[in-house]
Amino acid sequence: MLTTTLYNMNGEKVGEIELPEKIFGVPVNPDMVHFAAVVQSANGRQVLAHTKDRGEVSGGGKKPWKQKGSGRSRHGSTRSPIWRHGGVTFGPTKERNFGKKINKKMKQNAVSMMLSSKAADKELIVLDQFAFPEPKTRLMADLLKKLPINGKSTLVALPARDKNILLAAKNLPSVKTVMINDVNVGDLLGYKYLLMPKEAIEALEKRIK
Repeated sequence: MLTTTLYNMNGEKVGEIELPEKIFGVPVNPDMVHFAAVVQSANGRQVLAHTKDRGEVSGGGKKPWKQKGSGRSRHGSTRSPIWRHGGVTFGPTKERNFGKKINKKMKQNAVSMMLSSKAADKELIVLDQFAFPEPKTRLMADLLKKLPINGKSTLVALPARDKNILLAAKNLPSVKTVMINDVNVGDLLGYKYLLMPKEAIEALEKRIK
């Protein structure tokens, strides 16, 4: 049986909680985790650089001079790439697509592998209760100091939206709060500890089947 320590809001150990093997006991395949992280990064990439080709720059609708008889080389448009103010040849365009595909099962497996890694490395912190009476940054900062997080970056995963927790964590630069259904490989790789209430485990079981 796979278990982890259960903490209260005072940072005290209050028992053990069982973790589902299919989520927290999965052997880690580094290649699959890496691929999932690359796909996530690629799909989140924005195409910003864009240059106009000869068909997009303004002007150039009229042939600059007649085809023959002028003694000059023939040209059909002043917006040719060889002209000043002309279009750009082979420049970056907004039509580029950096997206990559990954099937749903592989994506879920990669998330389970990272969750398993967090559990195995004692980087998973589970609370028996998780609630603040008011949205104060000090309350979240004090809680993190009481837990065995040692000032490291922390990903807070919630089973449901809690305004007080979201606002309390908002101003802490090393803390990110997400819904449990939005937990992904990129965030699990980017943050040292994963903090969540015990109810989040049940929510994970519903998400990862």
